[in-house]
Order: sequence, then structure tokens, then C-alpha cells
Amino acid sequence: MSKMDPITFDNDAASRDRNSTTLLGPRTLQHFEFDPRYRNLNHGSFGASPREIRKKLRQYQDLAEAMPDQFIRYEEPSFLNESREAVAKLLNASTENCVLVQNATTGVNTILRCILWNADCKDEIIYFNTIYGACGKTIDYIVDSSLGRVSSREIRLLYPCEDHEVVAAFKNAVGSSRKDGKRARICVFDTVSSLPAVRLPFEEITKACKEAGVQSLIDGAQGVGMIDIDLEALDPDFFVSNCHKWLYVPRSCAVFYCPIRNQKLITSTLPTSHGFIPKSGERYNPLPKANESPFVNNFQFVGTLDTSAYLCVKYAIEWREQVLGGEARILEYIQTLAREGGKKVAHILGTQVLNNKSGTMARCAMTNVALPLGQEEASQASQWITETMMADYKTFIPLFTHNDRLWARISAQVYLDIHDFEWAGHMLLDLCNRVKGGEHKLAYIST
Repeated sequence: MSKMDPITFDNDAASRDRNSTTLLGPRTLQHFEFDPRYRNLNHGSFGASPREIRKKLRQYQDLAEAMPDQFIRYEEPSFLNESREAVAKLLNASTENCVLVQNATTGVNTILRCILWNADCKDEIIYFNTIYGACGKTIDYIVDSSLGRVSSREIRLLYPCEDHEVVAAFKNAVGSSRKDGKRARICVFDTVSSLPAVRLPFEEITKACKEAGVQSLIDGAQGVGMIDIDLEALDPDFFVSNCHKWLYVPRSCAVFYCPIRNQKLITSTLPTSHGFIPKSGERYNPLPKANESPFVNNFQFVGTLDTSAYLCVKYAIEWREQVLGGEARILEYIQTLAREGGKKVAHILGTQVLNNKSGTMARCAMTNVALPLGQEEASQASQWITETMMADYKTFIPLFTHNDRLWARISAQVYLDIHDFEWAGHMLLDLCNRVKGGEHKLAYIST
């Protein structure tokens, strides 16, 4: 077996860091490899991985290059199981119910493409209008390619709204499906949606799914490492979450949770590979079988991919504990920073944060702040704003329209503090003033 040194840190420094409230913030930037000119206010899109974890990534890549067959066939499965075990423990789930895939979108695609839709053409996929775009298009593809066997039903949310209103909207959709002679088969919903960045009452929606006899597919792309998730208590039918975003695993890696009761439904990976067991009988598999579970074994090898990031999950979790002080400390810091930072930006812009009266929508590590632009200005200038903030200010903040208003989504992270949000507020105000001066129109005329 190839030897991998355990991840180690300066114990004295780590102890000091855990007891110091000053570590989290700009000082933590020393662990990341951002360009000094770049201010990362968009962790929610692509994540970032500390230097120490990326070193482990390269070590695994070197092992694969040194002895490809030895590593990929005989050693990598054991390392993969260690990472599965680590992330399962973090999520309070059984290891046998967790596998790793490339990203959350891959997980959602795998699930929806494996479901066998009924021939009576009554099945429906329920989803919210705030669904992540790629997952929404996945539902569109499933509907378009199903020869009429399945349709979709959108639940429209108009924020701000309270959690009980979201759950009621789901129940109403299921009722409407039945009245229309349809069958709500599965509901796709987020832990924290992307645009807008809003924490959904996913626990209550999961419970409502059980009560209605609807399968729950939770897209937790913005999940593990940002909010508390207890899969034992939650007990969804399916759950996926990116590890390369908030958990600091290198790109790209996601955990896919499927309880034993549903594993027989997931017959194929995406793409189909050696672990697939056809009804006509098993074909020859040139790879050693490392797991007794057909579900786990199916995801052990999915074509020749660089899965080194998968093997770094356990190290990322250890690093968060040893260097940053553990999950509770990280989550408290980033969620508090998002909440207070959003208020700061809104004050500078003279606008508002997207939240409900109970404050539940914003219980995450991203915040949505309205821009001081009219509807026509916003529609004309949003692309110019994002391009200009990257070119002139060396940062990026996603913009989106909701309820006929342009909003900015800003991510909090351990390497940022309130001063970064203050800077972001003044930067956005400057850009909006440039729009009001017509600069965006001049830019398009010049091109």
C-alpha cells in the first residue's frame, strides 16, 4: 500500500488559533492561494480550498502517476472509503448510505435519470421556481425525453415569505396535482437556494413530503460546511451536497446520500460504468470489487477520472477542526458575518436585505442586498456591472432579478470580515452611480 502521511499542523499554533477570535478574518487568507489583487466575495459559486489540502490533492495525483494500476485498482478504494466515512460522520449518516460524485448537479441527474416513470403518464416532478438553473434544465430534459410519462409542476415563491408559507405552497401543489389527475412522485428542493441565496425550510418540506407520499430530493449544493445538517434526523429519500464549496475540499466533489430503502432505485451512475448490474446478468468487471454493497460498489469507479479531490474530504474536515476550531465556530462566524455584513452593505446603498420577519430566510452564509437602481436601469446594466466589477475592482458578486428588482448576492467566509462587506458596499454604490451616469451605455456603443 502507498503511504500517505497524516495531515499535520503546528499544534501550538493551532491551539492558539482555536482560542483566538482574531484568526477568522483576513488573517485566515494566509491559508488560501488567492491572487493578492483579488477579493473573493463569491465563495458560493466555486468554493476555495486551503493550501494544505491542495498539497494532499497533489500527493494523491502523484501516487496515481507513479503506479497507475496499483493505485487506481487496489489502493484508491480504501482511501475513498475513508473519505466517505468522514463525511458521513459529519452529516450524522451511515457510511453505507454515502458515496461521492463530481458535483451536486451530477447527483441530481443520477437520481432523476434512474427513476422509472409510470406508463400511465400521471407522474409529476414538483420543484420551486428558485431551483438551481442546471437542475431545472435537468427536469426539463427528463420531461422532454420521457415520451409523456412524466410532467413537471413549478411552485412559485415570491420573497420575502415565511417558512410556513413555503410549506403550504408545497402542500397546495401536491393537492393541485391530485385534482388534475396527476401523481406528485418526487419533489426537488434546496437547503439554501442559489439565486436568491435563501435558506428553505428543508426540514419541514421533507416531513411534508413523507406525509404526502412524495419522495424528497434535497439539492444541498449550498449545504455541508455552511449550515448544520443531520441526515439521521432529516431522513430524506435523496440528498446531495457539494464538498468543494463550503467544506474546502478541492474542486470538484460532492456527497450523495441514499438510504438503503432507495438504493435499489439507483441502478446506474452517470455515466454508466463497471458497477452497473444489468437484468440480463452481470458482465465482466475488470476492477476489484471493494465493497459488498452494490450501491457503493457502483460508484467506486465511474470511468477514468481524476478523483483525487474525493480523497481529500477527510483532510478538509480535519483541517477545519485543527486550524479553525471546528464546525460550530466556523458556522457561527460565517453566518453572523453574512447577517451583519448584509446590513452594512444595505446601509451604504440605502436599500434593504432580502429577509422575512422571522429572519429564517437569511440563516446561512450568503446575503442578498438590493441595488439602488430602477427596473429599466437594472435590466440594461446588470451584465456591464458584473463585467466591470471584475475588470476594475478585481472581484465578482452575482447579480439576479427577483420581484422586479436587481439584487447582489455576497458570500461570507472565514477569510473575510465586516470591512470586506463595507468595501463591497462602496464598490457597488460606485458602480450604480456609474450606471446612473450612463457609463454602461457608452461602453456598449464603443463596442
